[in-house]
Amino acid sequence: MASPLESFWQYLITHFSDFQLATLGTFIIHESVFFLSGLPSIMFERLGLFSKFKIQKKNNPPAAHERCIARLVLYHTCVNLPVMIVSYPAFTFMGMKSSLPLPPWSVILSQILFYFILEDFVFYWGHRVLHTKWLYKHVHSIHHEYATPFGLTSEYAHPAEILFLGFATILGPALTGPHLFTLWLWMILRVLETVEAHSGYHFPWSPSNFLPLYGGADFHDYHHRLLYTKSGNYASTFVYMDWLFGTDQGYRKLKALKTDGKGSD
Repeated sequence: MASPLESFWQYLITHFSDFQLATLGTFIIHESVFFLSGLPSIMFERLGLFSKFKIQKKNNPPAAHERCIARLVLYHTCVNLPVMIVSYPAFTFMGMKSSLPLPPWSVILSQILFYFILEDFVFYWGHRVLHTKWLYKHVHSIHHEYATPFGLTSEYAHPAEILFLGFATILGPALTGPHLFTLWLWMILRVLETVEAHSGYHFPWSPSNFLPLYGGADFHDYHHRLLYTKSGNYASTFVYMDWLFGTDQGYRKLKALKTDGKGSD
């Protein structure tokens, strides 16, 4: 007997083509997860909710929120969707499929873990390159318009950066040719991770409090509030790349000072 998930998947592949699922389906899932997870931090700012967990005390004005949302809709429609459509033949060539049976969870989770590790490595170096003087001025400074980030700023970037760093996200799936279900799950987890890292809030239930080597909002918020030449904390998900290459020293010193300050109270 088919599981509810398999029955739902059977419905999808019966009523929609592989192309529709891989392009429009992926786009719809991405937009839904991104905006539903990213909008709460705007609401928190506007209503003053959870202020004791806010990393920076400064709030963005409503006009800044609205400008961010407007540009995101434009970029997602004019950049993300066309890229999904154009890259479809490459993914099918590499072996991506949508047919039943769904892959076992051991395969799904091992592939997603590989994607996270590979993405973090590639993103780290790409991000460091974007912090060189010319590329920062002409490309990456768009993302840093918001020194006080909120969830939706995670994908607020120059179109060239969307393509450049987006390569880190799609490289793992492109190499392994996963099942479409695995690709969707990877995309959902990656979106939730980057939105949380840009949320501007460090809650007691934040993943960085429980997952070893996970960076999270506190780690990435430090990157946004400093000058581009001194920021560090370049990795997307984990902290070990910055630790290995010494690009988290300023953050570690600040954390040590805060810890000492609490200890002397």
